[in-house]
Order: sequence, then C-alpha cells, then structure tokens
Amino acid sequence: MIPVKVQKISYYHPNRSYAVILKELSGDRRLPVLVGAFEAQAIAMAMEYMETPRPLTHDLIVNLVKGVDGKLSSVKITKLEDGVFYSILDVQIEKLGHRQIDSRPSDALAVALRMHAPIMVAEEVMDEAIVWEEDIENVEEDIQREPKVDLLERQLEKAIDKEEYEMAARIRDKIKKIDN
Repeated sequence: MIPVKVQKISYYHPNRSYAVILKELSGDRRLPVLVGAFEAQAIAMAMEYMETPRPLTHDLIVNLVKGVDGKLSSVKITKLEDGVFYSILDVQIEKLGHRQIDSRPSDALAVALRMHAPIMVAEEVMDEAIVWEEDIENVEEDIQREPKVDLLERQLEKAIDKEEYEMAARIRDKIKKIDN
C-alpha cells in the first residue's frame, strides 16, 4: 500500500462533481478521486479543521469509533473497478479486535482527515489511475474549464435557495441571453 495525503479538491466540470487529488508521500504520482458536492464539502471542512455546532455524519462516525474505544488505523483505497473506487476503514476496537469496514472513498477520506489516520492506496489502483506531476497542469486545465452558463446556473440555484429573487431574475436573464 502506498501512503498518500489529500493535496487539494477541485471542481470537475464534465461530471459536475469534485476531484479529490491524493498525492503519494514519497513520489510525484497523484490519484484523482471523483466525489459528490456534499462529500467534497465534508472533506474540505476536515482539511480546514472546521467545527460545527452539532456533529455531522462523519463526525458521528468518529464519535462511534471513539465511543467503543476504537482507533482508525488507516483508510485504504483497495480497488478500482469499472471506474468506481472501493475503500475500507481499518478499525481496531479494544473489545472486538481488528475490523475492516467497507466504505465509499469519499466518506473514508472525510473520516480519516477527522481522525488524523493514514490514507493508503493499493499499488494496482495507483498504477491504473495515476496522474504524473507533469500531467497535473493538463488535468487542472480540464477541471477549471467551465462554460459560463453552468457557473450562472449554480449562482441561480444559490440565489433561489437564499430567497434572493431579484438577483435570481437577473441571473436568469443573463442565462437566456447566452442561450439565444
């Protein structure tokens, strides 16, 4: 297994998702793992050590592991099958012993960051899905390239969510002008 760290999170337009870039600790390889918006937010919050007034789902998992006198030994991304990553939480619980718990990589990463646990990637996964240092700029360009309409649509959703209807109407009008 290869030890990695979360290097950064970038918006990935083609899938309307986010790419969590994992960088190997002793080399130049990077592994992009696509995650949803909520998972990206949970990972970003853990990276920034942000605390919430009440526990979120990943905080609940941390509290459960600690509540049963457990320790998260590591998170392991174990395989890549048909474009889907698989991972496990490697947990040591005092009264139950060693357990490997199936997890989505996005959730595993959010928990690992909260518990300061090592993140590991199977060699075959890294070999299959790596991005080399010299290619990272091309990946970054792809991630950052985003049509203006999509950006405006997201701003429109935010304006509606915040009940800022005048702003939403102006954004809607801009979108109509672009579409025509």
